[in-house]
Amino acid sequence: MNTNEAGKGINAEATMTTNTGITGMNIAAEETKRLAEEQLRIIRKGTLEMIQEDELREKLCRSIEKHQPLVIKLGLDPSAPDIHLGHTVVLRKVRQMQELGHRAVIIIGDFTGKIGDPTGKSRTRKPLSEEQVKENAATYMEQIFKVLDRKKTEVRFNSEWLAGMSFEEVLKLAASTTVARLLEREDFSNRYKKQEAIGLHEFFYPLMQAYDSVQIKADIELGGTDQTFNVLMGRTLQRAMGMEPQIAIFMPILEGLDGVEKMSKSLGNYIGVNEAPEVMFKKIMEIPDSLIRRYFELVTDVHPDEVERYCERMEQGENPRNIKLELAQIVTALYHGGELALKAREYFLSVFSAGQLPQDMLTVACTDDMQTLLDIVPCLIENKLIASGSEFRRLVRQGGVQLNGAPAAEVDMVLSKGSNVLKIGKKKFICFEK
Repeated sequence: MNTNEAGKGINAEATMTTNTGITGMNIAAEETKRLAEEQLRIIRKGTLEMIQEDELREKLCRSIEKHQPLVIKLGLDPSAPDIHLGHTVVLRKVRQMQELGHRAVIIIGDFTGKIGDPTGKSRTRKPLSEEQVKENAATYMEQIFKVLDRKKTEVRFNSEWLAGMSFEEVLKLAASTTVARLLEREDFSNRYKKQEAIGLHEFFYPLMQAYDSVQIKADIELGGTDQTFNVLMGRTLQRAMGMEPQIAIFMPILEGLDGVEKMSKSLGNYIGVNEAPEVMFKKIMEIPDSLIRRYFELVTDVHPDEVERYCERMEQGENPRNIKLELAQIVTALYHGGELALKAREYFLSVFSAGQLPQDMLTVACTDDMQTLLDIVPCLIENKLIASGSEFRRLVRQGGVQLNGAPAAEVDMVLSKGSNVLKIGKKKFICFEK
């Protein structure tokens, strides 16, 4: 991408400060500071930790003065291609910085993925084959551009620079740190204390990720709390190689629908980015009121001032449900567009709020073994809603079954937390409570 074109997004209003003389210079300097502080407020929203904020402020000022976008690095693990809202927390922060005019570089760890990363669970992650890495990366790319601006994103594979390194270059890279420093990483430290095996190649993993930052001259790197050591190693290596160190920004873990556990598909408390708009809307309405601010901060691009206004409305006594309706519409629109988000809201209000479901609808409490539509078939047969499993499969194939207002595409669809309303044909309803 043309760097000058990318730079046009760096607060074009700063170009008005072209006065000459001391007064003009002061005006320009003050305007640059103001614009930098506004960018910093947006970048800071929802972050868990930033190292170092004062250094970022200086980078932003230079970026504005020179109309030069900052380089934002985000490394992606090619072993987990399915994305839910928990994964988008970091992606949304990158998108917000793209909207400020900066440039994102996504690093696909195809080389590091074939080696395997320590998991922190007393074992190393299984290395991936080249075919698996490519397949997962393609799936990931399809999903991340639901969040990121494709035109302001560069995708790189770290095999570009790591695969061709000579042994002499590897030794030079290894000399930039010490074993003691590497043992500060929590999972290495724990395994060492327990006298559990640590492969020598594992020590190179954080070094290789750090070398990615050197190669792309990263100004900022984002990551979750589980990547703290690796991201900070990037700062260390850049400094050792005479570069200005990158800013490290860490985003918090997003709680799922239960409001307690980390959002996870395995726990069933997730909101998938590919879920139907009606399903996504309904799930967001199920989050606890205590998480409304957190979701505004972590999964939307709403300005910090607007977030405060929403929270003030709740503090002044407005029903949190009203605010949650707006939150659900905003998030659904991000992935499905405004028109479908509005339809999802109307559907939710008419079906789940306005009592248009049958008053005598049967409600069944889910047992532990009821996780998918297929699991509830015996219950449907028992209550004479279907005659057999084969009939149910046929109805699903023909579009005659709806789950929470959206067509059930497959018989193994997962039931979400809370109420799951199943509509069979035109008149048969049943509610499963999880």
